[in-house]
Amino acid sequence: MDIQFKYIGASYQKANISLRESISLNEKECLELMLSIKDFCNCPEILIISTCNRTGIYYNHEKDLSDSILKLLGIKKGISSILDQKDSFVSITDHKQTVQQLFRVSMGLESQVIGDLQISNQFKKAYQLSASNDLCGPFVHRLLHSVFFTNKRVAQETSYRDGTASVSYAAVELIEDFALNFIDSKVLIVGLGEMGEDVAKNLKDTNLSITLCNRTHSTAVELANELGFAVLNYDLLTENVANFDIILSAAQVSEPIINASDFQNFTFGLKYLIDLSIPRSIDPDISKIPGTLLYNIDNIKNQTEETIQKRLAAVPIVEKIILEAIEEFDNWEQEMEVSPTINKLKNALEDIRKEEITRYLKNIDTASLEVIENITRGMMQKIIKLPVMQLKAACKRGEAETLIDVLNDLFNLEKDTVK
Repeated sequence: MDIQFKYIGASYQKANISLRESISLNEKECLELMLSIKDFCNCPEILIISTCNRTGIYYNHEKDLSDSILKLLGIKKGISSILDQKDSFVSITDHKQTVQQLFRVSMGLESQVIGDLQISNQFKKAYQLSASNDLCGPFVHRLLHSVFFTNKRVAQETSYRDGTASVSYAAVELIEDFALNFIDSKVLIVGLGEMGEDVAKNLKDTNLSITLCNRTHSTAVELANELGFAVLNYDLLTENVANFDIILSAAQVSEPIINASDFQNFTFGLKYLIDLSIPRSIDPDISKIPGTLLYNIDNIKNQTEETIQKRLAAVPIVEKIILEAIEEFDNWEQEMEVSPTINKLKNALEDIRKEEITRYLKNIDTASLEVIENITRGMMQKIIKLPVMQLKAACKRGEAETLIDVLNDLFNLEKDTVK
């Protein structure tokens, strides 16, 4: 199995928020881009992860397709000059480094809030999208299941997943801090996707006056009934948004839905706005209005220091678990490399067995034939056991290629049958 796993992507670590929001992909766009890469680049396995902090494309191909993939991404997002911004992207062409990077990202080690619980769910959704559209083969299937199992180990064996330290919870902490500046603060949450819903649920027991607003009104009504919150019709957002003291938006939109013009009659006091959307759903110019403070995904402060410190302390253990998982996965990969040779050897010996039985036992009775069949099959299994064990051991030593060549020569395995 010739796998050459690679990666091209941009994250908060190197790319600014403007670039990240311009290349952010929803599920439909992810699928369309993967299909384009498959068709134009003849790429058999593709996985795309697109979150508020990163957009990354993993792919299996013998060539470095970074430029081609970026061009296709640029076409999809209408960015003709995307290659001019290539320095803001990270390209990994080494197979083992790509596997290691995927493990680290999926475990939240590379997240803006370390150990972010949402990243594992985002990888599950990315995998489901790829798998359901025949865009991943045995390698990615095995790799992602290894990642999911490792995530369970991390949760069970360390304190890395303890507490709540996601971006959405950091926003909850901000809202609670901001509310101290008001006698009776009015809070508006716009956009009830995974992050917006998470924020709302974490505010349930705060006794704040909270209103929910969502493009799909029934979603807002259902969640509001569950949590005991009020609802604002999405069509009335523009004319009512300035009535709230604290506004958080996690809406998935292509351009801002909360603009400076919405606050033209605001003349006194404080307004706090938190934008968790990528692309941004709150116009950055709002921060120019006196009395307004705007926080975005990049400058939101970590409000869960105790939890973060516990997670940081657990990082060495998490990294050890990841190394163990990668070593196990490497062993599987190496065994897959010799699997075709093992199958050829088994087939070659089975052909010899059948040929000799046919040649010398043409007129034997059924009962005797069955006994001989069982005896000779058992012999073949014992004969092949040692070379199979030696092949697997050679894999771990990195010497499988030499033994494969020897077996090919001894048994003429490059041919379909042995004469």
